[in-house]
Amino acid sequence: MNKIGLLFSLGIFAVFNFVNAQAPWSSERVYYNEKGVLEYTKDTLHNRIPDFSYAGYQNGEAGIPNVPVVKTISPVEGDNTDHIQDALFEVALSGTDENGITGALLLEAGVYEISGTLKINFNGVVMRGVGDGTNPESNTVIKAVGNSPSRRTVLVAGGGGTTYWSDRVEGTRQDIVTDSVFVGDRTFEIEDASGYAVGDNIIVYHPCSEAWLVAVDSGGTHWEEPGANPAEDFPWSPGSQPIVFNRYIKDIAGNTITFGVPVYNHLIRELSQSYIYKYARYGIRTKIGIENMRIQIESEHPTDEDHAWNGIDLFQVEDAWVRNCTVTGFARSGVRTNTATRITVENVNAIEPASGIDGGRRYNFNAYTASQQILFKNCHANKGRHAYMSNGMSWTSGIVFFDCTSSGAYASSEGHRRWSMGLLYDNVKELDGPRSGYNPRMLGLYNRGYYGSSHGWGAAHSVAWNTDVADGYLIVQQPPTAQNYAIGCFGDRVTGEEPYTSFPEPEGYIEGTNTPGLEPRSLYLAQLGQRIDTTIVGIHDKDAPVGTVPEKMRLSQNFPNPFNAETNIEFSVNTPDDISLKVYDLSGREVATLWSGFTNTGTYTVKWDGTSVSSGVYLVRLQSNMQMQTRRMILLK
Repeated sequence: MNKIGLLFSLGIFAVFNFVNAQAPWSSERVYYNEKGVLEYTKDTLHNRIPDFSYAGYQNGEAGIPNVPVVKTISPVEGDNTDHIQDALFEVALSGTDENGITGALLLEAGVYEISGTLKINFNGVVMRGVGDGTNPESNTVIKAVGNSPSRRTVLVAGGGGTTYWSDRVEGTRQDIVTDSVFVGDRTFEIEDASGYAVGDNIIVYHPCSEAWLVAVDSGGTHWEEPGANPAEDFPWSPGSQPIVFNRYIKDIAGNTITFGVPVYNHLIRELSQSYIYKYARYGIRTKIGIENMRIQIESEHPTDEDHAWNGIDLFQVEDAWVRNCTVTGFARSGVRTNTATRITVENVNAIEPASGIDGGRRYNFNAYTASQQILFKNCHANKGRHAYMSNGMSWTSGIVFFDCTSSGAYASSEGHRRWSMGLLYDNVKELDGPRSGYNPRMLGLYNRGYYGSSHGWGAAHSVAWNTDVADGYLIVQQPPTAQNYAIGCFGDRVTGEEPYTSFPEPEGYIEGTNTPGLEPRSLYLAQLGQRIDTTIVGIHDKDAPVGTVPEKMRLSQNFPNPFNAETNIEFSVNTPDDISLKVYDLSGREVATLWSGFTNTGTYTVKWDGTSVSSGVYLVRLQSNMQMQTRRMILLK
């Protein structure tokens, strides 16, 4: 027995809700079954909650690496743009290792005035400061000054282009012949798989056909209704909104292909002939990091717009990260992704924007065009119009906002326009609710009708899970052919009905509003934990034949698992030896030593209190001079 099933057998399931002592409950759409395995249900249209756990650096299967410093610089008088750019180039020349890592440029404490745009367009290069605070004596402050070029980005990581993953290897297109590939599926058949191999980077392409547009009510733009502008508001047109997924092949059996990440929309052959092709990957950069710094955009006053508009752009990049940073003074975005896949943005503040309160502004964390498998974790936004948003249309999917907070919002976090798919708002919290005099809507998975550039359906197959909009509104509506969900959410209104909506559409799936105790607390972490499993992930004994499990010591699965704050770890020693029991995060950083020293034969149980660390997946490792065993643990706070 494992996971939640183990918790039931031990009678300590209530540990997940010790704060409010509320009886735990589970959704009817996804829940732990009697074996402790997540089980999903479908509606009559085959809609289901998809697996969001693939978001983030390397699909969440590896921790962000701690890249060694190869060059250190201090600020110089005046403009530091060339000073930093030249140092980045010097780091890039040091060469990459077998894991694609080059090295880190360390910016010592101080103020680095920047009048241009910094570009990290080298594989494996990290730009690292010493802190993101306001005091330049102990922190690294990138001070963006001036407005040349107008509305520039301060720091661009990646190739820098917007390609929509359109670059293809000639002669590799193959039609998908499976009649119906449903949301959450990872397998389909193509005409001829002989030209493909496991590991190939492929693009799944669903053309925006007339038949599909009819099925989705031409995007639901409400273009003929009062309030629409006849000169600007139109139904979506054929070819305008192709559904595109960037994937890797995991297995091939005959002409059947299995890929790693599920699709976040139905691919119905009678509505559109979908196909795949090999992605040529022109201009893509990988394994770029930005860490421990403050990007401070200078402005004259809080509504000034004559300055740099974006703090950090992650454009044309894969397996990259931003962590432990603060961005201030932006007009459009603090952090923005574009033609980007498998990105982690963690412990980042996008605060104090400087702009008017108007369209195209104050998108603190912006999953823009062609963004997929993006994880925003433990982030904070303030004074945003759309603090946590997908603005990337039908090229964007698999976006997770996890354990993020917002304050002083002028409008809602949301799926913003034109069929963004697979968005998860997981434990997102509005700290102070709606502003007086503004729309109380704080989160939207809904129809935006003729708003903006005929935005129509802003989100499909998207989920708000255990999310709190304070005393604001959470709007969730059902798109044609799809579904959106609000499960275990809190607010003054969680609804898809008039008069709280802007456009009349069917209400989405809503369950457990204002009811504490939703289990699992985090859908993202539960899905990640199940996908990587919690079994032994490493066993080593140089004296044991290959494929055997050493019996000189045994590490059991921790219990409870998942756990909140405290868990028990049991191990057995059959031969006296020097033993260590340590906890690591996924990057390999040691978090705690639980046991160390000569240990006699016997069975031992120790406790680990994870109060001081954040929610996530951790490794517990039992090691002797000759052997090592490792198990994964899931901390859910």
